[in-house]
Amino acid sequence: MNKVALVIGAGDATGGAIARRFAREGFASCVTRRSLDKLQPLLEQISADGGVAHGFASDARKEEEVVALIEQIESTIGPIEVLVFNIGANAPSSILQETARKYFKIWEMACFGGFLNGREVAKRMVHRVTPERAQTIIFTGATASLRGSANFAAFAGAKHALRALAQSMARELGPQGIHVAHVVVDGAIDTGFIRDNFPERYALKAQLGILNPDHIADQYWMLHSQPRDAWTHELDLRPWMEKF
Repeated sequence: MNKVALVIGAGDATGGAIARRFAREGFASCVTRRSLDKLQPLLEQISADGGVAHGFASDARKEEEVVALIEQIESTIGPIEVLVFNIGANAPSSILQETARKYFKIWEMACFGGFLNGREVAKRMVHRVTPERAQTIIFTGATASLRGSANFAAFAGAKHALRALAQSMARELGPQGIHVAHVVVDGAIDTGFIRDNFPERYALKAQLGILNPDHIADQYWMLHSQPRDAWTHELDLRPWMEKF
């Protein structure tokens, strides 16, 4: 059966680039978004490049959907050797206007979904670890994983919690042969959202001042490729001109 890389939250930038990168390495890239239609360009691109890809409409916050998704992939496509949880949920708001409903939704998307998907995949990975067979779980973090900025209380709370989840999973699953990593993406990424809403920041692209999704994806492949005697748990990625 195919070896599978599952990307939860395969958007038009980072998630899609990660899926393409693993497909180039011979993985069947299984990708999810809440809308299957939005995945079609990515699926077509991977296929045109000679890779294998499967798209799924799935809500990462819904336990029954996550359980069904993992079971479907494992039973019909192949064993999941790499899980990338890449849901962002960045929706800034003043704490004075933030609503309980939105705060909770951001936590569900950015943290609770990571728990559900990480748990379901780890339950299967732990039974097939061998010295020759790498098993990797990677969580995408952000600047908000490390510090809470003004107007980002909900996002920072969720990303801090996702980082704690990754640490706990790494300490439990690492000794069992599963590599759990957390990537802090600290900076603007080359996306349509940045181009349309932050043109001054996007203009830094010419100076390599914003993150290229393909270069981010290369680092995810590097993490999966690391030997067991030199695993990275937390990796931070930022443009050379980004302050930190």
